[in-house]
Amino acid sequence: MTIPAGFTSETTNTIHYVKGGHGPTLVLIHGFPQDWYEWCRIMPRLAERFTVIAVDLRGVGGSTPTTGGYDAATMAEDIHRLVDGPVHMVGHDVGGWVAYAYARSFPTRTAMIVETPLPGIEPWLHLDIDVPLWHGEFHMIPGLPEALVADRQATYFRHFFDVGTVDNSVISDDDVQHYADAYGDPDRLRSAFEMYRAIPANMAHNTERTSPIDVPLLLVGGEHVFGPIMPAVAENLKANFGWADVDVHIVPGGRHYLVEERPDDIADLIERHTGR
Repeated sequence: MTIPAGFTSETTNTIHYVKGGHGPTLVLIHGFPQDWYEWCRIMPRLAERFTVIAVDLRGVGGSTPTTGGYDAATMAEDIHRLVDGPVHMVGHDVGGWVAYAYARSFPTRTAMIVETPLPGIEPWLHLDIDVPLWHGEFHMIPGLPEALVADRQATYFRHFFDVGTVDNSVISDDDVQHYADAYGDPDRLRSAFEMYRAIPANMAHNTERTSPIDVPLLLVGGEHVFGPIMPAVAENLKANFGWADVDVHIVPGGRHYLVEERPDDIADLIERHTGR
């Protein structure tokens, strides 16, 4: 896929990212089953006021697969090696787990987490939502999802995009093929599932960290997927995990892939939240 005008493709310490713009650093972290390209619709707008860095998580797309290190805290370290000083962090889906771990460990101006619960922070095991979440446990089975999904990435990924959008056409067949290619070889496909196999490590990391933290945090959810649980997550973070400043925004009518389906809404939220 074409990199937006004014952006460059770079690789540092085995992590690929697309960078452009000027101003404070804004890091964008993709979800499953995506790569940096998830953010391409809003990157030019954000580049007018930020130095935008849209990453490929470890083992995805242009980033190098490894035998381990797919827990959120280690992937946050990958990103920390790319930047200087405090940054604004935005993460969607599994990228939200990394954004949360980053904010806990490294200098962060603001953090925004889009459409994901946080491992180990209730509601986590008791999610009262209408969307089936069967894939989480499936992805954690050693070796099985790789064997079944290999050479069928586009078909498998299309299922999630269809379930996770109101208008299935917003993520085109070409987009799906781009993502299939980003996970196209065995090691990159394994990397996707290793992020789920690291959930127990993420739970332990999150539950052990309850010290006071004043980073402004915004939890964003679609009305028809994770939005309804976000107020409970926010209250738990404030009551039990040391967060002093947590806001919630529920996108009316939204589902899971808000960055593609509601790009103006997400860009507005990023600009308003970072402006604090």
